[in-house]
Amino acid sequence: MLKHLRAGALPLAIAAGLSACGSSSEEPSSTELPIGEATAESLMDLSAVALDDQPALAADWYKGAVFMEIFVRSYKDSDGDGIGDFKGLTSQLDYLAELGIQGIWLLPFNQSSDHDHGYEVVDHRRIESDYGTRADFDEFLTQAHARGIGVIGDYLINHSSGDNPIFIDSDNNAGGKRDWYNWRSENPGWLNWSNSPSWHEGRYGYYYGIFQSNMPDFNFDNPDVVEFHYNNLRYWLNAGMDGFRFDATTHLVENGPTQWAGQPENAAIMYGIQQVVMQDYSNRFMICEDSSSSVAAAQSDFCGSAFAFYLNYSIMQGVNSGSTDNTDIVDWLHNDTLSSMGLLLANHDSFAGMRVYEQFSGDLAKYRLASATLLTLPGQPFVYYGEEIGMGHTSNSGGDYLLRAPMSWTADGGFTSGTPYRAIAHNAAQFNVASQVADTDSLYHHYKRLIQLRNTTPALREGDIEVLHEGEVLAYRRSLGDEHVLVVLNYSNNVQNPSIPLGLLSAQLNPLADFGASSVTSDSNGDLNLNLSGQEIRIYQY
Repeated sequence: MLKHLRAGALPLAIAAGLSACGSSSEEPSSTELPIGEATAESLMDLSAVALDDQPALAADWYKGAVFMEIFVRSYKDSDGDGIGDFKGLTSQLDYLAELGIQGIWLLPFNQSSDHDHGYEVVDHRRIESDYGTRADFDEFLTQAHARGIGVIGDYLINHSSGDNPIFIDSDNNAGGKRDWYNWRSENPGWLNWSNSPSWHEGRYGYYYGIFQSNMPDFNFDNPDVVEFHYNNLRYWLNAGMDGFRFDATTHLVENGPTQWAGQPENAAIMYGIQQVVMQDYSNRFMICEDSSSSVAAAQSDFCGSAFAFYLNYSIMQGVNSGSTDNTDIVDWLHNDTLSSMGLLLANHDSFAGMRVYEQFSGDLAKYRLASATLLTLPGQPFVYYGEEIGMGHTSNSGGDYLLRAPMSWTADGGFTSGTPYRAIAHNAAQFNVASQVADTDSLYHHYKRLIQLRNTTPALREGDIEVLHEGEVLAYRRSLGDEHVLVVLNYSNNVQNPSIPLGLLSAQLNPLADFGASSVTSDSNGDLNLNLSGQEIRIYQY
């Protein structure tokens, strides 16, 4: 691990509560570093990086693609030390390709001080030593591209670790890095959303860190900070990365004690980032975490794409209640920007919801309805690792760590030949890859059918959407040119007999991927009259 020299001790306790960065009160980091005279430039690479554009994938590879969100530490261990690594992940690329995955989002993979979630970045240009070497990462990237899979990485733009040499210089008022972070001589006393302090005591004053004390926020009023991020992005794009997921973009600038989210200056910063990633380079993709509760805010175009947070809540609410009534599902589907957004049911942060298995208390019929909704909508669906097999929480953890169990490859875990760094999922004995792949009626094969159907059906991947029926039965048409696909989802437990206004007289519709037993025909009024069993899914092409 990279050693850092530090004058003075910075408080490193992780604040209790949840954060968009994925930290929690469990397993806090605590490090005391020795006093010394080393500067950031002597400890890390801060050199300028020139553009070298050599895209590995075709243009628009990401449009409509299904991504797998992967926590390397929890995916597959290759050497028996109980920690996932890039060699382990590379060994499972065929599994991902067979499932139909065409994009991977890596949770933070840079050298960090938290020794877990990775959101305390010590060096933006180094690989987390627990995950292997740079050569291991390069081989992973090469093998992913050989299978037509694009790779985007979590990029920590809002803050660094308090153990980052740049912050150590800033804290020591040395090396010309003082104004890379936000400092005040007195404590302004601001609190974040959980009423935890946003200002923390350093060696010479108080620094701003909205998430916790060991995550100091960068000062974006300093152009050197902006250029630092540009150079880091070029470094990884030159290495062959296909883009980035940007963390906590709603918190980049703060203008007062309650003005720490969604400030107008954030847009200019991210437009500049978009210029680097998607205009200076070819065939790259970027997506932002905007955790605002406003649908309008999530649709902002300054990131090129943003996650449709709160659509996931509506989907879960609709499936659980048995109707789209009293949800925002239809409003979302009427939104023209949905096709550019990232879709999800859950992810690594508990603010986005628990594991899908937990949200449905193991009800697989509801699970299938939610996943069928996710995988037939416009946009870029993101599946959280293990979601495709019904993986649940760890058996003895807390906070966000509940959501980050080692991947369940076999009934006894199969994640490592040693002792896993964290307890395996509580339901691994039944919900694991080996047993799910062997059972053609399993949740895994349900996901595989939907993902591969999406990959081979242009109307599902990139077509427009039109809602034709709502309530207990949700039906929508996906259209691209002369190709039309009708998706019909009975959210209720009961038999339903919807009349769907197809608008085509005596049209024959043929079921896709066995989502429907036989062809059906619309009547002389252009309506499609169906008899659906409870929680049935049908998908037709015409």
